[in-house]
Amino acid sequence: MAAELSTSINIKEPRWDQSTFVGRAKHFFTVTDPRNILLTNEQLDHAHKIITDYRQGVVSPGLTEDELWKAKYIFDSAFHPDTGEKMILIGRMSAQVPMNMTITGCMMSFYKTTPAVVFWQWINQSFNAIVNYTNRSGDAPITVSQLGTAYVSATTGAVATALGLNALTKHISPLIGRFVPFAAVAAANCINIPLMRQRELQHGIPITDENDNRLGESTKAAEQAIFQVVVSRILMASPGMAIPPFLMNHLEKKAFLKKFPWMSAPIQVGLVGFCLVFATPLLKRSNQSHRTLSLP
Repeated sequence: MAAELSTSINIKEPRWDQSTFVGRAKHFFTVTDPRNILLTNEQLDHAHKIITDYRQGVVSPGLTEDELWKAKYIFDSAFHPDTGEKMILIGRMSAQVPMNMTITGCMMSFYKTTPAVVFWQWINQSFNAIVNYTNRSGDAPITVSQLGTAYVSATTGAVATALGLNALTKHISPLIGRFVPFAAVAAANCINIPLMRQRELQHGIPITDENDNRLGESTKAAEQAIFQVVVSRILMASPGMAIPPFLMNHLEKKAFLKKFPWMSAPIQVGLVGFCLVFATPLLKRSNQSHRTLSLP
């Protein structure tokens, strides 16, 4: 008879060592696995029960460690960590790669005309708003007013940046023009994130000592955290938005794409997806949820 699974496994942390690329890659591939989008409500509820019971010291009969971790990642893919609510489908981590590669690829393919710029920047910021609302903090919830202000401001900033840079780059190298969507996304992040987290800037975020004892709230920590999030979001977007322009600028000069120009957008979407999948674990190290802060 197999021994019952221990209740001492720490499922609060990732299963793999996050100080190594391989560990981060395994964690990233598991967390963002698009197959989780296809899971039924029954499968999600089963994983929810396994994890809820385990946290209370109850182990499902016959449960193995691999099954526990599988349930944990399914649980994390669908349920909010603070509220426990089932998250909106396209706001879940498992939807991030297919959604981002499609939207980013289209932004970078259709960037030359004003209607295309407005449409795809609007789509991108609408998606970001859904993701931000879905993953809102339980300690500092986002109000509808804050969400609306951030959404309108970020969309306006992104569209204005893209249209302005498009006008400036009309008479220079076409390669430079391919980076306009990246600049627009960076500008939108600089507007969107501080507005979405303005409550934290006003009231501070929780700080703890090395033993995880809560010491209070700090606005200084909030400022540093939000600045780091802005930089991190731009860095996370950079591989998918900075590498494909060089490749597409080269490929579109080839006979194949001259003969089949409609293939340009699907190829660009695929390149963005490739960059997202393999570059994100490299950058994930800088995107930590806990950081050390020196206090006077």
